[in-house]
Amino acid sequence: MPRYPYIAVEGVIGVGKTTLVRLLSKDFSAEPLLEVFEENPFLSDFYADRARYAFQTQIFFLLSRYRQQHEVIPRALARRALISDYTFAKDSLFAHLNLGGDELAVYEKLHSALAEKIPKPSLLVYLRASLDTLMARIAARDRPYERGMHRDYIDSLRLAYDGFVAAYSECPVLAFDTDDLDIVQDPEALRSVRERIRAALSQGTFQQTLPHIPVTLTEADRAALSDLQHAQEQIDAERKRDTINEFLSLTQTIGDLGAALSDSAADSAVREALAACLGRLMRVASAAGVDLEKAYRTHESLRIA
Repeated sequence: MPRYPYIAVEGVIGVGKTTLVRLLSKDFSAEPLLEVFEENPFLSDFYADRARYAFQTQIFFLLSRYRQQHEVIPRALARRALISDYTFAKDSLFAHLNLGGDELAVYEKLHSALAEKIPKPSLLVYLRASLDTLMARIAARDRPYERGMHRDYIDSLRLAYDGFVAAYSECPVLAFDTDDLDIVQDPEALRSVRERIRAALSQGTFQQTLPHIPVTLTEADRAALSDLQHAQEQIDAERKRDTINEFLSLTQTIGDLGAALSDSAADSAVREALAACLGRLMRVASAAGVDLEKAYRTHESLRIA
């Protein structure tokens, strides 16, 4: 484990990743790592004609992201914390939306080979927003190469991100709904985000490596230790309540999925309901301290046996 934490911020185009990274980098004494979109010479052509320019755009991004992260992350973490506005893993999400057939097969081989060499984050901060909010933010920043973005593409990207984060297992995930979260104009909103991230890091997501120092406990130390144990018991009780609350929310989302299926809803509504169920299930597992992927593999091996 590196000496300093590596925080990655993820979310759909326009959700506010870069803004959050810039605001938090000083608070965490962290080096910001910002993705450079403008260097991709195919980007404007891609938004005008996705089918024609998808492969060139995707491969350029893959190699550019690899070069930046492979060079910057290890060097930065040797001297201070790091906070980035993207992960290397998310590159695959875009590829599966935009590529297919032989092009996707070539991409996957290259991505798999490169991903092994990229350090994983200590914490993934996921920013969510509704489609209307995303479109409004994209329009407000008015980047020339984003003016041709279609609403359907952003919606498919939003749903794909929910699925991507729900299945993400490289590190713990901390999610924020940002429709009503104004971290630029509201200092209290920014403080809340900052403190939740600090809490996530201190609760085992990242811990500094400390030197071993022999200690003799005094009576005061023993009393303090007893207080800490009591506090841990309270945290465990709160975690149990969180698990129950997440389970109740899961049952509601399953009901929504059932309604969508029985009503023969549009495919997009069914996909959104499925993504919501998957996200809730992952949060139940996280609250219960269960490695869902490992539990599934164990169940499958027992079933086959």
